[in-house]
Amino acid sequence: MIIQLRLSYGNPAGSYRAVNSQQKLVSLLHEGVDTLDKVFEYAVVHFPQRDCLGTRELLSEEDEIQPNGKVFKKVILGDYNWLSYEDTFHLSQRFGSGLAALGQKPLCNIAIFCETRAEWIIAAQACFMYNFPLVTLYSTLGGAAIAHGLNETEVTHIITSKDLLQSRLKAILMDVPRLKHIIVVDKKPKSLPDLPRGIMVHNMAAVQELGAKPENSKLMVSRRQPVPSDIAVIMYTSGSTGIPKGVMISHSNIIAGITGMAERIPNLNENDTYIGYLPLAHVLELSAELVCVSHGCRIGYSSPQTLADQSSKIKKGSKGDTSMLRPTLMAAVPEIMDRIYKNVMTKVEEMSSVQKTLFVLAYNYKMEQISKGYNTPLCDRLVFRKVRSLLGGNMRVLLSGGAPLSAATQRFMNICFCCPVGQGYGLTETCGAGTISDLADYSTGRVGAPLVCSEFMLKDWEEGGYFSTDKPNPRGEILIGGPNVTMGYYKNEQKNREDFFVDVNGQRWFCTGDIGEFHPDGCLKIIDRKKDLVKLQAGEYVSLGKVEAVLKNCSLIDNICAYANSEESYVIGFVVPNQKQLTALAEQKGIRGSWEEICNHAEMEKEVLRIITDAAITGKLERFEIPKKIRLSAEPWTPETGLVTDAFKLKRKELKTHYQDDIERMYGGK
Repeated sequence: MIIQLRLSYGNPAGSYRAVNSQQKLVSLLHEGVDTLDKVFEYAVVHFPQRDCLGTRELLSEEDEIQPNGKVFKKVILGDYNWLSYEDTFHLSQRFGSGLAALGQKPLCNIAIFCETRAEWIIAAQACFMYNFPLVTLYSTLGGAAIAHGLNETEVTHIITSKDLLQSRLKAILMDVPRLKHIIVVDKKPKSLPDLPRGIMVHNMAAVQELGAKPENSKLMVSRRQPVPSDIAVIMYTSGSTGIPKGVMISHSNIIAGITGMAERIPNLNENDTYIGYLPLAHVLELSAELVCVSHGCRIGYSSPQTLADQSSKIKKGSKGDTSMLRPTLMAAVPEIMDRIYKNVMTKVEEMSSVQKTLFVLAYNYKMEQISKGYNTPLCDRLVFRKVRSLLGGNMRVLLSGGAPLSAATQRFMNICFCCPVGQGYGLTETCGAGTISDLADYSTGRVGAPLVCSEFMLKDWEEGGYFSTDKPNPRGEILIGGPNVTMGYYKNEQKNREDFFVDVNGQRWFCTGDIGEFHPDGCLKIIDRKKDLVKLQAGEYVSLGKVEAVLKNCSLIDNICAYANSEESYVIGFVVPNQKQLTALAEQKGIRGSWEEICNHAEMEKEVLRIITDAAITGKLERFEIPKKIRLSAEPWTPETGLVTDAFKLKRKELKTHYQDDIERMYGGK
């Protein structure tokens, strides 16, 4: 057992710190590099000619008609084209000068509403350089939420893409009266005659040309450089409840966060290749890419629809992004890892009995060997090479964050992809930094020890029955302190007083609302969430998150939301079933029909409930925690449907509204 943490003052409530930051929390990667423009300048000086940002060439695009009549867009993509660190720096510099020439002022907010791509980082670096606080918005937020963010931050300039301008922004421009300039990152936007008067549309290349003019390039010399306490980003969280909140993140906050993260990735250097495909408006992706930039790694861009050879937009027979890029580093949310796990396991089920036996034997043998600290090179080459090639075959570290990763998926990734999976825990309010598990730690369900930039305390929560004096492990609400704790919510003093505080030493703390326990080796386990706790009619407390975590391991379930009403005596659930598994089950039962008809069939509901109940008993859920009734959903929950966040966390309020009729039916109202 590696002791990764030491407890200050011997108090079980904390504070808890990493062994190597006992005296002082770490806040800088390099001496004197204390703002994000300096981080980038450091990288340009040290890695000028190395590849920085890579984008695949689009060779062709076609519509493919599916058997059910739906039309899917399919693409054939070519090689990655690369910008060096020096190229990227010059493009950012010119873009910043161009924005200044268009009237963007230092310390005045500017918005970016764009998919994850090279232009996002070029624009962000320009804003860091010229001290324009960057307002980030998820591309999947609803119209009202986007307008709220733009109006609250009073932006006059917005950076976006042609697609998002047409599909999302155009509809709300009348609701954002201050907006004057729209900068489209694509090469040549088509003319957009039906925009409100007074709004000018530019494309990125034209703004960069403007910035390169001699009279504007002087702006670089006279620019107002940021100081560490200036706001770098106002990041709107897509929050699982209510309207999105803007989190104010300073330059020093982000640098402390990426310093803590980088320390947990062994041998991170300029030979690494990172694949970027999660939303850059999410703190996990932005932090991961800034970690890479600060170490001279190259970042190749992708999307969830083009990630692998089998991805939905990749034309059959052509290569997905991981095959072309062969990355060594990747950040993923559990939803995507669960999807890979289920796909591979379905393929294993279809193998001949000899192949299946060999796979299971190798899997169990490797699990035993890695738990003892041994490698299995022969197994890796003969059995797992094909699975490993799904992510390009070069992966050396997978980092999971955003939500808990199931034990089965984590083990599968460790074994079949032949690389460690670091589980992390952090929030937008802590710059995504908090803990990351040690890559040599193959235990499951834990999120590791505090990073060198953070310290932790556990606060007793009487109502939930969690105390720092609990045996065998201290438990309580997780409080995170350190230089990575952000400046608070934009224009929301009341929430700031509730969630943040400053201690006697002047250090900021954030109250997470998550319940954790610390293990003797210093690792944290998330065991509950204050908001997910519901008291049933008979007085029992049910943790909805705990119920979902247990039942998500069931191969029949792609997603699940548990729900309980305090006036009722039992839990109910909404389930997105796995299409392949449920269709096979329906055939077994002699039930035919369309996917919607199968999901709406009372017999199927009953059958899935029986399987879920067995899984709940195996997972040691209490009798009152097991859902008594369920509703099968034919439609998957995606950020586009508004039922989950961009990190695929459940939006309980929206799900409740969406299934209101079913809730009334399942609780006997109808």
